[in-house]
Amino acid sequence: MTTHPAARAMRATPEGLLWEPSERWVRATAGGVTVVDSRHPLLVWEPRLPVPQYAFPREEVRTDLLRPARNPLTGRHTGSTVFYDLEAGGEVRPDAAWTFPADDLAGHIAFEWFPRTGTGLDRWYEEEEEIFVHPRDPHTRVDAVPSSRHVRVEIEGTAVADTRSPVLLFETSLPTRYYLPRQDVRLDLFEATDHSTRCPYKGTADQYWSWRGGGAVPPDVVWSYPDPLPAVAAIRGRLAFFNEAVDLTVDGERLPRPVTSFSASLRT
Repeated sequence: MTTHPAARAMRATPEGLLWEPSERWVRATAGGVTVVDSRHPLLVWEPRLPVPQYAFPREEVRTDLLRPARNPLTGRHTGSTVFYDLEAGGEVRPDAAWTFPADDLAGHIAFEWFPRTGTGLDRWYEEEEEIFVHPRDPHTRVDAVPSSRHVRVEIEGTAVADTRSPVLLFETSLPTRYYLPRQDVRLDLFEATDHSTRCPYKGTADQYWSWRGGGAVPPDVVWSYPDPLPAVAAIRGRLAFFNEAVDLTVDGERLPRPVTSFSASLRT
């Protein structure tokens, strides 16, 4: 009996890379030109990065659009010394692609994500759904679950939200986020900003608010996804606070402020 490729354990290379095959159909474009059209991508984890990247078989890449990099950024990726500039859509994107030195990954090419690095491919799709920031990690879960817990939020001693109908968002390696009905949040105490972020699991959060009351409160402490991805549709239009910067009480229990990858950026 043959073991299905997707059921095999993640593999490691001597260079410290982890990789596994993906069965998703992945396409990516630059300047409106399709550069990648792959049904056999690999997911690759570098030691210094917590999220995966895609690497594609050469035959599923428009290699005719690649040129040896004029100024290869040796050191940007684990052991990589071969980099390519990309010529597509009437412009040159330096160091947009590279190859990993591992024998397991020979014959594969990886690409930067333009919105994140300023070079590489600007629009990415898994099947027919556009994805953002980086590939979704198959070992990460994101679940949006309606609840009847009593959630109260305070900032600088002021109650700014109180609800018994939150949606709890459970995301691997992050604290639970509490998405609250808009009518249960004192939005009059906040000011809308033009901040916007993207998430590969939730979509685009293009509604943010900052606290009007001053003090040691970071900007953009509240956010909302007006049109989230289908998998987390339950958070649509609801408001969430950074647990790291507010005081949350859930069912009468005051939660400690967690330290996360967002903590440094939330310092005022």
